[in-house]
Amino acid sequence: MQLDLNLLTALDALLEEGSVAGAAARLHVTAPAMSRSLGRIRKATGDQILVRTGRSMVPTTRALAMRAQVHALVQQAHHLLSAQQELDLAALDRVFTVRWHDALTAACGTALITAVHHQAPGVRLRLSAEPGTDDAELRRGEVDLESSSGTPTLPDIQHRLVGSDRLIVAVRPGHPLTEGTLSPERYAAAEHLTVSRRGSLRDPIDEALTTHGLQRRVVAAGPTTDFALQLVLGSDLVVTLPDAVTRTAREQLGLATLPPPFPMPDVPLYLLWHQRYDDDRAHTWLRDLATKSVQAIFAPPNASQVPLTKRPGQ
Repeated sequence: MQLDLNLLTALDALLEEGSVAGAAARLHVTAPAMSRSLGRIRKATGDQILVRTGRSMVPTTRALAMRAQVHALVQQAHHLLSAQQELDLAALDRVFTVRWHDALTAACGTALITAVHHQAPGVRLRLSAEPGTDDAELRRGEVDLESSSGTPTLPDIQHRLVGSDRLIVAVRPGHPLTEGTLSPERYAAAEHLTVSRRGSLRDPIDEALTTHGLQRRVVAAGPTTDFALQLVLGSDLVVTLPDAVTRTAREQLGLATLPPPFPMPDVPLYLLWHQRYDDDRAHTWLRDLATKSVQAIFAPPNASQVPLTKRPGQ
């Protein structure tokens, strides 16, 4: 059965105005055109809808019964097809799935949750562990916002650069590398740890060492940054990772921080989402809030923090 949904608008006007002429004027059509619409409505519903009583028309019993529902349907259709309304954060009821690297979640997840709850108490966040790159979940709508150190390759995945992090070397207090000058050779000779959910024993550090004619020995791969930092604290292992997203965790553990002994490019940080959310005002609000939360951790360290060129206690 094929229905002309324009008839709903005509029916709503007819029931509101109680006359063909009034409905025609309301919808800016001619009276004959509205009369034809009434005829089609009568045929579709099997009801007269409006019947003449003297010089006026009155709705039938069925028309009276459906009037409120018809009006509600028309209003919903207009709302659905019209430009988006102003976002009412106080009334927003939605669940967002945010999949970030564990270090990023640890660094600014609390700030994001606090800001979201303060502005939109009805919004809930699902902070998902990052199992690796899976743009399919973004495309399927299972993930709303994702972090990445690289730009997406798929054209329907949007991205925003929110910061750039330098690499640092983290070791336990009193580690041999904290004594004297840290040269590329001393760095390469140490036992290293990588952070990889997939268990990879190589990362871009190895490529950089190759340009210096050096090779390091990676003895373990940790699944999360927190695990890696804990392992470093209790051993002579060395881990090289982004500075800003791990700063709080390193300070809480009292780890020593050293600059790499050779130049390393900064690590970019992107937020990724599917293009279906480009014009979604609630999602835009979340993206902007997430951007502010992330960028806060890239603010310059305050004066009380120990410079990278010194060890704690110097």
